[in-house]
Amino acid sequence: MKCRHCAAELTLPFLDLGTAPPSNAYLDATQLHAPELWYPLRLLVCETCWLVQTEDYARADELFSADYAYFSSTSSSWLDHAARYAKMITQRLELGAHSQVVELASNDGYLLKNFVAAGIPCLGIEPTASTAAAAEQLGIPVLREFFGTALAQQLAAQGKQADLIIGNNVYAHVPDVNDFTAGMAALLKSDGSITLEFPHLLRLIEQCQFDTVYHEHFSYFSLHTVRHIFARAGLRVWDVEELTTHGGSLRVYGCHAGGTRATSAAVTALLAREEEYGLCTCAPYLDFQARAEQVKNGLLTFLIEQKRLGKKVAAYGAAAKGNTLLNYAGVKRDLLPYVCDAAPSKQNKFLPGARIPILPPTVLQERQPDVVLILPWNIAPEVLAQQAQVRSWGGRFFVAVPEVREVT
Repeated sequence: MKCRHCAAELTLPFLDLGTAPPSNAYLDATQLHAPELWYPLRLLVCETCWLVQTEDYARADELFSADYAYFSSTSSSWLDHAARYAKMITQRLELGAHSQVVELASNDGYLLKNFVAAGIPCLGIEPTASTAAAAEQLGIPVLREFFGTALAQQLAAQGKQADLIIGNNVYAHVPDVNDFTAGMAALLKSDGSITLEFPHLLRLIEQCQFDTVYHEHFSYFSLHTVRHIFARAGLRVWDVEELTTHGGSLRVYGCHAGGTRATSAAVTALLAREEEYGLCTCAPYLDFQARAEQVKNGLLTFLIEQKRLGKKVAAYGAAAKGNTLLNYAGVKRDLLPYVCDAAPSKQNKFLPGARIPILPPTVLQERQPDVVLILPWNIAPEVLAQQAQVRSWGGRFFVAVPEVREVT
């Protein structure tokens, strides 16, 4: 396989999670009697541009289907994050009724509804029909297409270039990152800005967040690599912020390479930290497999011990990262009978691979488990607050990454 950015040969392995079904391919009851598609799930590292990427097997149109079950608005903390961002960026870029905002992978309108409320013209681009329909019900215009250079050029020719292009947790989902980035350059006004949010590779390695690896994520980014990808498309990173979302993310600000915005000191400082950690050397990637195996073994030991003790166990959050973890560890219903999730789109379905039933959160009160394993550890504080009643019968909350530990 060759690097999907620079086309160099890929020979440095990073992580091998065996095989797994796509992490958002939730099953209904009729599908339990049919086979599932499982794909190899491996990461490789490019030693030329240092892009970390999945070995290619699945196609994007197989992963992002019409009934895609991830709705951003399910998480209240993510809605708050989006609202704060919209207020900040509107002030920082002085956006108004004269502006055009475009969000790539706009999902269910969780973010753009803030711009609609402020009277700022916006457009969502979202290929999954289920989430696009939810956004349209909020009055958000949506193009139901995958974004790339061809669509960007079409919109630009129609006079629909953007003052602000937003991409929250979509950059990693793009199989052709060069075409996607060139598309942003074509769609962006000469003085416009781009903001992209994505999990930071540095945090993934530091915290052993291997469960954020799944087929829908084609790439895992450092700031160093994003700068190179931007430069190839005639773009420049002019600022960067470190966020706590998704276990540690970056918000990268981009503009045209010849734009007037000065490059902030934050960019230089973060590049130096990445270099100091060794992200552009082989060293950080060589022992990651053993660390992931240690987490897997720790989870299995914990669940087996709970069963031996006669404890009632449940999980909370039917998140993609949980599916990666459970399938890698081989966890089935005998160790984890059910998982609760607040998203109606997932309830009464089954986790891909593990085939564990997904039930509404009210089941926790009915069954009163002794142990609740929070699979989306990145929103543990939100889950603790929403499901505080678990403690009333002596129930305890745990996470499994980067090691099994109780959270309070």
